[in-house]
Amino acid sequence: MEAAEQAGEPAAGGVRLRVPASSANLGPGFDALGIALGLYDEVSVHPTRSGLTIDVVGPDVVPATEDHLVVRAIRATFDEIGWAQPGLALRCVNRIPHGRGLGSSAAAIVAGVAAADTLAGSPLGPAGRLRLATAIEGHPDNVAAALLGGLTVAWFEAGVPQTLRVEPAGEVRPVLFVPSRRQSTEQARGVLPEQVSHADAAVNLGRATLLALALSGAEPAVAVGAERSRLLLAATEDRLHQPYRLPLLPASADLVRRLRAEGIPAALSGSGPSVVALAVGGGQAAAAIGVAAPGFSVIPLTLDAEGVQVETVDSRE
Repeated sequence: MEAAEQAGEPAAGGVRLRVPASSANLGPGFDALGIALGLYDEVSVHPTRSGLTIDVVGPDVVPATEDHLVVRAIRATFDEIGWAQPGLALRCVNRIPHGRGLGSSAAAIVAGVAAADTLAGSPLGPAGRLRLATAIEGHPDNVAAALLGGLTVAWFEAGVPQTLRVEPAGEVRPVLFVPSRRQSTEQARGVLPEQVSHADAAVNLGRATLLALALSGAEPAVAVGAERSRLLLAATEDRLHQPYRLPLLPASADLVRRLRAEGIPAALSGSGPSVVALAVGGGQAAAAIGVAAPGFSVIPLTLDAEGVQVETVDSRE
């Protein structure tokens, strides 16, 4: 065993990570369903003797201090493991837009937790990473998707986050519509009612169950006369959060309405303001791209099936 490891410190070298964006809720799956998207932040982390240096590449302004979310997640992970806090040298290439409902904070947290856990020899493992990342983020839907990739269903048992990963259908082609404005998650949660009707809860229960099945790789053979796109259109109906959030986002609300009027499954991504269209096949993806969306950047993507990817490196690159 290396001397640094005996002292409870990271060994020499570093890690390089690629972590995906994610879209949560997807209509009815409030705080439970998430999918990983083929849009990635890249992070490299190298322990040093002391100090902190952060090189950030990307359009969003983030603090190059201990308040940086990746750094906070790294520190929390080393504290959890019981290892001494090293100095750090980070390089972050940010491609996931911040404050747009695309899991940018979850990606940063997952990157930090996975980096520190890997440097320490992975004592946390997948379950520990999910638990700690959820504790930092506050809810498990985005972090589960960023950790594992694919479609994830998240829930709590006795206060401990759990997740089930489902291989998504390869024909699903997500199209993102990303506005220039941001949306505060706190504001979006603040408009939600404390109680909903039994009828609305029942609708969402059925739609969320259908959504998980319709997004999975299983063929929907038993749904008579309903191809996957029609199933997804029905499955993305929601009565728990979008009716309360969309009035805050009139441009997003109008875009969701117009996409759905064309038969394209669409919903807020997370709490918004971005909109995600779950197109089936290249033809419907092209139709989604063709819907007028003034004020939005249109980003056709694929689904990510791998989640966070970590590579150890011997020297700073």
